[in-house]
Parts: sequence; structure tokens; C-alpha cells
Amino acid sequence: MCVVVSVRVTVCVSADWHFVGIKRWELREAAGRPARTSSLIRTSSRTVCTMTQKVVLITGCSSGIGLALATRIAKDEKKRFMVYATMRNVSKGEALVEAAGRALGRTLEIKQLDVCDEISIKACVDSLPERRVDILISNAGMGLIGPIECQSVDEMKTVMDTNFFGLVRLLKEILPDMKRRKKGHIVVISSVMGIQGILFNDVYAASKFAVEGFCESLAVQALRFNLNISLIEPGPVITEFERKVYDEGLKTDLSNADAVTADMFTNIYLKNYKQIFETLGQTAEDVAEHTLRIMTSDNPPFRHQTNTLYTPMTTLKYADPNGDLPIDTFYKMVFEHDKIFNASLNFLKLLRWRSRRSFTLDKSS
Repeated sequence: MCVVVSVRVTVCVSADWHFVGIKRWELREAAGRPARTSSLIRTSSRTVCTMTQKVVLITGCSSGIGLALATRIAKDEKKRFMVYATMRNVSKGEALVEAAGRALGRTLEIKQLDVCDEISIKACVDSLPERRVDILISNAGMGLIGPIECQSVDEMKTVMDTNFFGLVRLLKEILPDMKRRKKGHIVVISSVMGIQGILFNDVYAASKFAVEGFCESLAVQALRFNLNISLIEPGPVITEFERKVYDEGLKTDLSNADAVTADMFTNIYLKNYKQIFETLGQTAEDVAEHTLRIMTSDNPPFRHQTNTLYTPMTTLKYADPNGDLPIDTFYKMVFEHDKIFNASLNFLKLLRWRSRRSFTLDKSS
């Protein structure tokens, strides 16, 4: 037997000031057994959004950086924000519900939004009080690694559709209102790979380059409307996103690649993948802290790199206008000085371990 008790009460007190909603609780009882505490599922609870709070809409919040962003901003000590944490599949929101704790229903509400679906985006924005979004955090994305000979064009299109056109769809829906109000902050979780391409990340880097070029162009127009655009550029981040990309990389069918390329991907790239992330990687929570600081800055920068360990690598891009320096450096580092490269990684890993900042890609961590 399954008993579902649903209560939904919505109270609007001055639309200009705040919106209060007491939403649904579900009580499920297994046949012949009394419901236990764990059987009580709170799908949502009281939501309050005041004009003194900034409305923050975040995409891709089921895990990783998006989850960390949603919980950190919703738990802001000064309660400056009302967070609408969105995800494509709300049935995957259990981790966010647990992480949000008491913030759920107070300064955080979970909503469905698929950045690849314009109807879904519009429905989500329409559901917000006055369709108001003060801060948009575009975080949803997907990765793809491997030789391009082994990837279908459809796979590549999916990455571009999510990482680049997902942002475009969001802005087509939200930007006009920000322009009308002459107020808003667009925060895009980009990547250092939007500045510098990395071996076997060709399509992912292309999607992030597209994001960066798009935002750099749009930023000039945004200034005319008193709007801010900020690109957050993490390096390696230890999240389920990266684990999934790595696991998919292990399954790559290399039959269409030549022997040299296949060996390069398997015995150089994949072999060093974990070590690079464990050495240079930061946590999603660290990225969330950086993003919160940018959000609350009086004069937020256009670009912000979150990982100082990775900064010397991206600096190479700006040191040589011809673009040869970073390419030659990476080539020599990987193929000619691999022992020095690995020793450097081990040294950095030791330093981070000593400062208790070492992370791991292993799922048990």
C-alpha cells in the first residue's frame, strides 16, 4: 500500500516584496509496514524571496560544481540570496537535498531545467516570481576526451549543444529582462581550456573557446546596460563530472586511430590523467568559494582563474603572441621531458599533501 499525502498552499504578500509558498510533502508507506522517518520525502517546503535578496539561477546542480555552488550560496551567512538550483532530471536531486539541509525551502528551491530545451528554460524562468533573475550562473556542461577519429560528429555536436548553445539559450530567455532593468550579473563556469587547448580535449576545448569568445563579444554590449559578465575558469576539479569523463575515456574504441595516436592516448594521456588531477585539482567547494567572492565583488572581473597552480601554464598563452610557446612547451613537457614532468607533479603533490589539500579521483574518497 502506498499513501501519498500532499499539501500545497501558496501565499503572495505584495508581489513587489515577497513570495511565500508552502509546498508538498509526501508520505509513502510500504504495504503492511508503518512508515519510517526515512520514508518521509520532502519534495519542497516554505520558500521566501524578498526584494532585499538577489535571485540566483544556477544550472547543472545535481552534482559537482553546481551542487557546491547552490549549497554554498544558499547557506550564505547574511542570507543575501534566494537560489533556484536547476537540473535536467530532478529525480537526481537527492544529493543536493541532503547537502542543502535547512536551506531547502528557505533560501534554496530545486527546479527542472534542461539547457538543451528552450521550452524547459522558458517554463523554469516563467515559474520565478516576476521572472526575475539577478544573477545567472551557467554551469551545466559535459566533457569528451579522446582522438577525434574515434568520436562521432553527433557526439561532438552534443558537447557544443550543451556547453555553448546551452548558454546561448539561457541568455536569449534571461538577458532581455536584465537589459530592461539595467541590472544583472552573468556568471559562466568556463575553464582554463577556454584559454588554452589541452591534448585530447579538442572538442571540449572548442566548446569553451566558443563560450569565451561569445562572452567577450557580449561583454562590450552588456556594459551599455550596466550588466556584468564574469568567466570563472577552473583548472582540474575533482568531481563526479571528471570521473565520468575518465571512465568514458577508458571505454573509447581506438580501432579508428593509428597505433601512435592510440598509444599516446592510452599510455600518456590516460596514464597521467589521475596524477594531474590529484596534483593540480581543487575541490568543487573551492571553486564555489571563488565564485561567491566574484558574485559579491563591487567590481567583478571579466575573467577569474580559480587555481593558482595552473596559472603559469595559461600565462604561456599570453607570453607569446605567435602562440608557439605554449604548444612547444607542452610538447616537450609530455614527450621530451616526461620524467621531469612526472617528478614535478610528484613534488607538487607532496606539497599539497603536507598542506592537507591533496585530493583523489578514487570514488572511495
